[in-house]
Amino acid sequence: MSPDATSPQDHGFVRVAGAVPVTVVADPAANTGRTLELLGRADESGAAVVVFPELGLCAYSSDDLLQQDALLDGVLDGLRAVVEATRGRRPVITVGAPLVVDGGLFNCAVVCHDGEILGAVPKSYLPNYREFYEQRWFAAARDAGRSEIRLLGADVPFGTDLVFEARDVTGLSIHVEICEDAWVAIPPSTWAALGGATVLANLSGSPVTVGKAGYRRALCEAQSARCIAAYIYTGAGWGESTTDVAWDGDALITENGNLLARSEQFAIDDQLVVADVDLDRLRQERMRMISLRDQAGDFAERIRSLRRVPFDLAPMPADPVLQRYVARFPFVPAGAHDRDERCREVIEIQVQGLAKRLRASGIGKVVIGVSGGLDSTLALLVAAETMDRLGLPRSDVLAYTMPGFATGDATLRRAHELMRSLGVTAQEIDIRPSCLQMLADLDHPFATGEKVYDVTFENVQAGERTSHLFRLANRHGALVLGTGDLSELALGWCTYGVGDQMSHYNVNASVPKTLIQHLIRWMISTGQYSPQTGAVLAEIIDDVITPELVPADEASGAVQSTEDSIGPYELHDFFLYYLTRFGYRPSKIAYLAHQAWGDRERGEWSDMIAPDRRNAYDVDTINAWLRVFLTRFMSSQFKRTAMPNAPKIGSGGSLSPRGDWRSPSDASVAAWLADLDAD
Repeated sequence: MSPDATSPQDHGFVRVAGAVPVTVVADPAANTGRTLELLGRADESGAAVVVFPELGLCAYSSDDLLQQDALLDGVLDGLRAVVEATRGRRPVITVGAPLVVDGGLFNCAVVCHDGEILGAVPKSYLPNYREFYEQRWFAAARDAGRSEIRLLGADVPFGTDLVFEARDVTGLSIHVEICEDAWVAIPPSTWAALGGATVLANLSGSPVTVGKAGYRRALCEAQSARCIAAYIYTGAGWGESTTDVAWDGDALITENGNLLARSEQFAIDDQLVVADVDLDRLRQERMRMISLRDQAGDFAERIRSLRRVPFDLAPMPADPVLQRYVARFPFVPAGAHDRDERCREVIEIQVQGLAKRLRASGIGKVVIGVSGGLDSTLALLVAAETMDRLGLPRSDVLAYTMPGFATGDATLRRAHELMRSLGVTAQEIDIRPSCLQMLADLDHPFATGEKVYDVTFENVQAGERTSHLFRLANRHGALVLGTGDLSELALGWCTYGVGDQMSHYNVNASVPKTLIQHLIRWMISTGQYSPQTGAVLAEIIDDVITPELVPADEASGAVQSTEDSIGPYELHDFFLYYLTRFGYRPSKIAYLAHQAWGDRERGEWSDMIAPDRRNAYDVDTINAWLRVFLTRFMSSQFKRTAMPNAPKIGSGGSLSPRGDWRSPSDASVAAWLADLDAD
């Protein structure tokens, strides 16, 4: 099915919105009109949940006017119009209104859907410090004497213990709190999240002061991270009284610690901020976080007391564009500052891992094979940095380049220049004589002059290199440093028992191919290397990825290309991230890949992507390479089960059976391919 014929909801997303209307202080009729206009826009956008500001039907800054009957009557009239306007429309909306209950005035969020009030939630914590004095007007939720109220002629659930659950959208469970409720040590939404709520809504007033916007963002991101939930925070904006304070109309949508969307600060027009929340991601993360379930058990009595309010949500219309950013390179931060920090941390982890292994083993030397390609280059840089950190000479890095039958002149030159410029012990061993001997022992046609370049021909060369490295390590009292990366391990693009799969220690095993290029580029940018080293590193980054095990084509001169054989690493790393990090169905991975890599104007190109790598892939191409990835990934587990020690680099990737990934070596891929084919 074409992604253009589906909606985000078909792939586990739900569209949510924060609505910031221009208000008129103490004018419920005008505020109702603005609310209805934004409701219409939200409905057209396909939103399922829309959150309006605190006391939005009258304006938060109405102060003592909140206790005037004329205003309270106007609010009820406006609420009646809002409830009726939701009839036949998709969104569940929350609007802020002061409600009188048993003689007390409560600051409430009223949850409405399809012509009905699903419930009313009173504010739990009333700020009464600095510019706030809500206890002058309102009673707190704990002071309510009932769990149901009569509102607009209907009996309505009332309380902070309400969770609104969609019967027809898996995982959509909404809890509502109000402004200050999020600023206390244990927000009410925490209990709701432990009880299964996935979308947490906050109707806020929140006047602005210098520095407050940054704190709000941190607060919302942290609460969404702690609760493994989405958090929608909508603050009051233009039109509120500026008698003593100002307002910035801050609306944020966060998900599990990440900001998805945010309003424009200090805008003087109505704003609707929209984003698609990934319910599958929240569900998957909660399944893995057993500690979250443990805490739910600790407070089981309180969680069991939550009241569930069911509703049915109309299907979302087809929408070809997902309303959230999907990074093409999920292992690589898009922003330059974040990317530099990520690269620094990765190198530090690699260096620390190797340094600890050398100290623990009492061995002060490493042996490494240097091909002149990306992986061995990064490992060599890490080895040199480790020696510097330990106060050992770089000459204790014993680097060997071992040309075979397909080694190119440029590759060999780069390997020598790199080793020489880094000051490591550099040597060359021609493996062709020993390979010819083994091929002859195997009665292989190549030994008698035939140009047969089969798997045996390739692996004899790879095996000879590894054999030399291990025996050299024996000879010199050193450890063999592995070079194989995460992407190769995922695809099984490594020969069992040779250097890209086996070593004494591997610093690259948790680093994906798409990140390695940026690591090397970042290391150049630090200025720690000579111009000669920097120039060689730049050449290595720009060259085609090749194992150089088969000679170049005699007619065209084309060299053996890894990506021509198994597909583009930029797609495979994308698939790997979402399969292992989140456990997504292949159909959803393909959908996300099309959102990220489809041929449409994206507008987020940065210096992280070289001009010649601005690729686009159609649906058929994505599905074809995803099938290759799934098949190779599942069939190659036996190689990963036997992989050597290596430091885990990031939460998004490690295939070590000790560090992260535990999977049977004989599992079937059938269920994953069936899902991909069904889509």
